[in-house]
Amino acid sequence: MSYAELHCLSNFSFLRGASHPHELAEEAARLGYQALAITDECSVAGMPRAYAALKAHAESVAEKNRINGTDDAPIRLLTGSEFRTRDDALMLVLLAQTRRGYGQLCQLITTTRRRAEKGDYDFLTGDIESHDLSECLALWTPLATHQDALPAQGEWLKQHFPQRLWIMATRTLTDQDDEQLIRLRLLAQRLALPVVATGNVHMHQRQRQPLQDVLTAIRHSCTVAAAGHRLFANGEHYLRPLKTLHRLFPAQWINATLEIARRCTFDPGELRYEYPPEVVPAGYSAARYLRELTEKGIEQRFPEGITLPVRALIEKELRLIGDMQYEAYFLTIQDIVRYARSQGILCQGRGSAANSAVCYCLGITEVNPEKSQLLFERFISKDRGEPPDIDVDFEHERREEVIQYIYRRYGRERAALAATVIRYRSKSAIRDVGKALGLDITLLEQLISQIDWRDREHDWRQQLFDKGVVKKARTAEQFVALVNTLLGFPRHLSQHVGGFVISAGPLAELVPVENAAMADRTVIQWDKDDLESLGLMKVDVLALGMLTAIRKAFEHIGDKLGKRFGMEDVTPDDDDVYEMLCNGDSIGVFQVESRAQINMLPRLRPRKFYDLVIQVAIVRPGPIQGDMVHPYLRRRDGLDEVDYPNDAIREVLERTLGVPIFQEQVIKLAMVAAGFTAGEADRLRRAMAAWKSTGDLTPFRDKLITGMLARGHGRSFAERLYRQICGFGGYGFPESHSASFALLVYVSSWIKHHHPEAFYCALLNSQPMGFYSPSQLVQDARRHQVDIQPIDINFSQWEHTIENNHTRLRLGFCLVKGLSRNGAQEIVAQRPPGGYQTIEQLRDLATPDNRDMECLASANALRSLSQNRHQARWDILGHDTPPPLFSGTSVHDTAGHYICEDRRIELTAPSEGEDILEDYASHGLTLNRHPLALLREQGHLRFCRTAEQLKRDTPGRPVQVSGLVTGRQRPGSASGVTFVTLEDETGNVNVVVWLDTARQQRQPLLKARLLHVKGIIEREGDIVHIMAGKLTDLSHLLGNLNIHSRDFH
Repeated sequence: MSYAELHCLSNFSFLRGASHPHELAEEAARLGYQALAITDECSVAGMPRAYAALKAHAESVAEKNRINGTDDAPIRLLTGSEFRTRDDALMLVLLAQTRRGYGQLCQLITTTRRRAEKGDYDFLTGDIESHDLSECLALWTPLATHQDALPAQGEWLKQHFPQRLWIMATRTLTDQDDEQLIRLRLLAQRLALPVVATGNVHMHQRQRQPLQDVLTAIRHSCTVAAAGHRLFANGEHYLRPLKTLHRLFPAQWINATLEIARRCTFDPGELRYEYPPEVVPAGYSAARYLRELTEKGIEQRFPEGITLPVRALIEKELRLIGDMQYEAYFLTIQDIVRYARSQGILCQGRGSAANSAVCYCLGITEVNPEKSQLLFERFISKDRGEPPDIDVDFEHERREEVIQYIYRRYGRERAALAATVIRYRSKSAIRDVGKALGLDITLLEQLISQIDWRDREHDWRQQLFDKGVVKKARTAEQFVALVNTLLGFPRHLSQHVGGFVISAGPLAELVPVENAAMADRTVIQWDKDDLESLGLMKVDVLALGMLTAIRKAFEHIGDKLGKRFGMEDVTPDDDDVYEMLCNGDSIGVFQVESRAQINMLPRLRPRKFYDLVIQVAIVRPGPIQGDMVHPYLRRRDGLDEVDYPNDAIREVLERTLGVPIFQEQVIKLAMVAAGFTAGEADRLRRAMAAWKSTGDLTPFRDKLITGMLARGHGRSFAERLYRQICGFGGYGFPESHSASFALLVYVSSWIKHHHPEAFYCALLNSQPMGFYSPSQLVQDARRHQVDIQPIDINFSQWEHTIENNHTRLRLGFCLVKGLSRNGAQEIVAQRPPGGYQTIEQLRDLATPDNRDMECLASANALRSLSQNRHQARWDILGHDTPPPLFSGTSVHDTAGHYICEDRRIELTAPSEGEDILEDYASHGLTLNRHPLALLREQGHLRFCRTAEQLKRDTPGRPVQVSGLVTGRQRPGSASGVTFVTLEDETGNVNVVVWLDTARQQRQPLLKARLLHVKGIIEREGDIVHIMAGKLTDLSHLLGNLNIHSRDFH
């Protein structure tokens, strides 16, 4: 007794399927099915996940066969897709017989997807005629709504699928079953077509029926109660037991499922990535060309000669790259990086690729193998059986140039971005389920806005009753169960931030391609996990704002020095730069500008480059949760003794004083301390990465501890190492990755210290990026004595500039809200050598429209033409064209401008407070006094200490502080602690809000623009914190002052 399910939709048929692909695969295996076809609607997006689940099942079956001496066969996965015409005149399921048939299926999906908007498809009957589907099997559902056309449709399908067409029969135990079966039998006899049993499966178990109803309601934008006939009549669209199926269908129809499964020989494991041939010149093999480029790189990277250990490392890597046939992949990345550098685009490889000496020689990464302990197995391993992953960061403003180069070089039919699966999270799941159940949407939105989603102990379910969203316990239980099940369901596909798949032949024969939301972009239907599970490679072309800022700063420095300036000109190991970092002066500096990093800098006190490598990695959830930070700092400060059980462990941990901080160290420790092979150690790494979600490192615990005990290590050492590995969770930072980032930390710090005008100008011109708003950056720049000049019609460019012999920063028109870029650029282009003298001249030469003039006046950018913004607003009115009603009474000057007869009225200048309000409203910052200085002067903050005064206050004493809320951070590793940054006229105040305080005073914590805090002052080195007690929202004192906090979670 067996069966193959040939029509099954997963939740990658968005808002139709009610089960994950792996749930369907595992349930089919449990039920004893011979095969399962995942046939999502115009998609193969769910196939890789089902394949991964069944691959694991096959390994389990093989192990049981080995132990028991049995010969059980694992369930097979078939690949197919469901297609419907828009008028529902035709519905087919196509199954791939062979690898070629799979390519034909993908081509058809691509065609129907590419002719429609993102997320949709348009399947036409003509597609059957225009596409080669000779190695696909067709299952046809004769739709009852088109009875008269069915015979002709069947004959037409028989012509296109000779001996490859079946009629699908589905029984869902409704009152129409018998009538439908009679019609199918008669049609099958008339057309001489076989019938096959199918389930039209939408869920793995019947219990998912309530969720399936909710998904249907969401899809049709209605409530479940109003969905009516659009809902399934019952819960029979699930994977049914074999006995039930054999009772429902004739044996001939059941046997047809097995015959079709036998004819479908395609296995996803057959998919092979073929590299584009363009990267290898004529007359070369890929291996020879990679060797030649590597040797050239050695000459450039090591002009004084290469050391024997590094040469041995390079030879080892080249052998392994050759064994795995990855040469063309490295050459593809090298070609992209070469292009970027030829265009003056800064770029840098990072991640596990920075473990590669070959990547360093090719110019892909900047981590010198002579100065770092690289672990190539972290990047490529024979045991791992998965492709390497090279991430390359490019300037975020110029990455599109690189992307378009890839499209030009390989063609759009051979290059596309990987997908990112957008999934249901708490807010969207609650919102959509609530709407489907007909709950009050206003109350629901209030509930969503008031829940602290990071507080796992907070019971949001109780708030369902407290807010009156539901009134019955049963409704609440149903609602919560549906929300929890929906969490993690795919909602739609989006484009990956930069993961490209490039193929030798048409990409659509490997995976379907569809339109992205952005113009001139296409995405494949798989994400990075899918590509990895199938052993396919992607090229990560990522964006990094700091690279943009560094390039712009280098241009300013070069202009100042009168010569080109680049990375190679930054002096290494500058004591003054390290001193600046030791003081926690790192606002705007790459990677170390967060509150947690700023707080760590005076404790870690970096004095050399490797200290920065540790700094980047140590302020991460992994080291924090693994209890590594404090032991390292105590050993660094000489408070604790550093000891090593043996020389092998000393070699792994000596650079980090016996404390494992980096992911590579954990892998090496498993090998030297517990006897793991390289492959076993890498599987441990992968388990660590999944630990956060699966919570299970148990399979490795016994081997780790037993291996360490067998090698003479004490149980306490073994248990501590295991706890630290668990603490790493999915957050362990590779040393190679940290070293790549540390280079940018040092470079950006060096620029900030030696060329602050260039640093802040470049940062402001690279927004949005980082933790800080333009207002905060300007405040920090002024604390560093940078002379900042306001936006001015006669001096500003669109971007911020450096003027007055490179000593002064001028704010640009780009800050002015509502000002059109074209209008501003025309003002700059038409500006006379001596500047505009009058508003009339500005109107005549640059012809700005009224809206642009109003924006400029509001930003006080017309100060050199009118005394103040009030006067400017009045003056520009004198040059507006009047409405038709008044056109007959107007007075015009000789240039034809309308003149108000009382235009020469002198208006009163705005007060300082009014100016500040309008500064924030018009361009988001002020160069006048800080708002807190005014409030303090008016007596509103009588007992509040300033940031500067706090530096001199005694730790442990109660204090009061107030400030503009410029940032809230809630790191996942901080046990619910929220770090709030307040800004006053003298600097920033760091406030620590514990979880209990946050729960009790959530509204002022999350909503206040101006926050008053009563708390206790604490000091660690030069860093001052206020441990919050009482929070008060003083936002009313700001009036309409528009302050935005940058919040990070």
